[in-house]
Amino acid sequence: MTEDAGPFQGMFYAKAVPAILENLEQSGSLVARKKIEHSYAHCWRCKSPILFRATEQWFASVEAMKERAADGIEKVEWFPAWGKERMGAMVRERADWCISRQRKWGVPIPIFYCEECEKPLINRETVRAVSALFAAKGSNAWFETDAADILPEGMVCECGCGAFTKETDIMDVWFDSGSSHAAVLRERPELEWPSDLYLEGTDQFRGWFQSSLLTSIAAFGKAPYRQVVTHGYIVDGEGRKMSKSLGNTMSPQEIIDKYGADILRLWVSSANYQEDVRVSHEMFKQASDSYLKIRNTARFLLGNLNGFDPDGQMPFGELESIDRWALSRLNDLTAKITEAYDCYSFHAVFHALHGFCVTDLSNFYLDVLKDRLYCDEGKPRLSAQTALFRLLDGLTRLMAPILCFTAEEIFAHSPKARETDARSVFLNDMPAYDKTVSLTEDETAFWNKIMELRDAVNLELERKRGEKLIGKSLEADAVITVDGGWYDRLKGYKDLRKALIVSAVEVKQGDAEGVEVKRAAGAKCERCWNYGEDVADGLCPRCAGVINRD
Repeated sequence: MTEDAGPFQGMFYAKAVPAILENLEQSGSLVARKKIEHSYAHCWRCKSPILFRATEQWFASVEAMKERAADGIEKVEWFPAWGKERMGAMVRERADWCISRQRKWGVPIPIFYCEECEKPLINRETVRAVSALFAAKGSNAWFETDAADILPEGMVCECGCGAFTKETDIMDVWFDSGSSHAAVLRERPELEWPSDLYLEGTDQFRGWFQSSLLTSIAAFGKAPYRQVVTHGYIVDGEGRKMSKSLGNTMSPQEIIDKYGADILRLWVSSANYQEDVRVSHEMFKQASDSYLKIRNTARFLLGNLNGFDPDGQMPFGELESIDRWALSRLNDLTAKITEAYDCYSFHAVFHALHGFCVTDLSNFYLDVLKDRLYCDEGKPRLSAQTALFRLLDGLTRLMAPILCFTAEEIFAHSPKARETDARSVFLNDMPAYDKTVSLTEDETAFWNKIMELRDAVNLELERKRGEKLIGKSLEADAVITVDGGWYDRLKGYKDLRKALIVSAVEVKQGDAEGVEVKRAAGAKCERCWNYGEDVADGLCPRCAGVINRD
């Protein structure tokens, strides 16, 4: 309450209201009193009602720069894409920007007023004088220095008066943040203007994103950013906004202490941040499970690279067919993840990386590879290790931006190629798509057929397990019937039994395709666990040859 309130001067309005009502009632001037409940306007922080009062304000015209702003919006990349339309609509619907606020703190509006005619005084000369004052003493000097000590000597108003007062309003705080691109990027030689990226929440389309755009368009004619990424907010497991008053907040440090920093980072990457994101301890437990899938895959790869020399890698064209398949899948994954990183789609990175480790590697390729890794020698095993090395190296670099600590740990224990900077995974390049590391259409079709047969054989194996006929898959032989188009291809693939993880495969030609599983014939090899009629003294011919050479 100002001095205009008479006896109520200096009272907080909430306390003044009952005092005023009582005064009106005592003087017989009170006509009526009534309480009205409404949701607006109120203070978002203390929840108390807000009283509005009319006062003079300063405005910037948005209307005068709409066309240039619209052009600037079109030249920016928005993530998600709907951000462009949202920003465009807000600017189109806006006529003015009220840039003054009635506050006791903040950056002052550098305007003077003639004491006689009250006309505002602001020009290049006065602004430079204020700028020099702020540079020397800071913006608080505005409140501590008389107008006469700020203005150039001899400054007079058009009416001839040489006495001036200062503006008491401050700049809208969005003007402060909205001009940071000029104060930071254009003033520091090691930085570049415009900014590569602005990142903030969805509410900043009305705030920082827009105020930065408008100040930049007005001053420099173009947007202050090349890309804008916007995100939703963290809510609790029930979808409620997190706040201290509700007691439903979760401290990142608390999560790190309980689960580890990489689990927190993995969970962040798995969520679609473009929407509001729910968080709970149950979700971090799920993230822990996903993390273990990725970590255990890397652990298997590392364990089977003991003694491997990257300088002795086999060329891609000389690798076993299934090894080329695995590296072509890694190549496809590299392209997919690179594209996802480029458009800040981190949840796509997570799902692609996790899916590759679980589906392509753990559930198929690494399972098939165990026989060759544990029991073979020479080129077959070297081919497998070459593929494992390239898989580990590629996956480690792809995961590094998200699982930074895990990637560094894996890298520290990995064999290093000659061109690798061994100091840190982060001192090496990200993997890039290599068109030479890919399968032909015919090879792709062949491996799609293998995967189809593997699913069919696994289904039959489960049935036989249910009948107690077999336990492990190597206790079974498979009979596969295919049409003439596939008969020769599958008959000629020497590692078909390994791809299906059975002890033997018989390929038949027929009109109706089908799969039959039966108990494996012969005895069990104690070294590779495959069954065969040629097993003698507990060893198959392959394992006997390896043992005898040792």
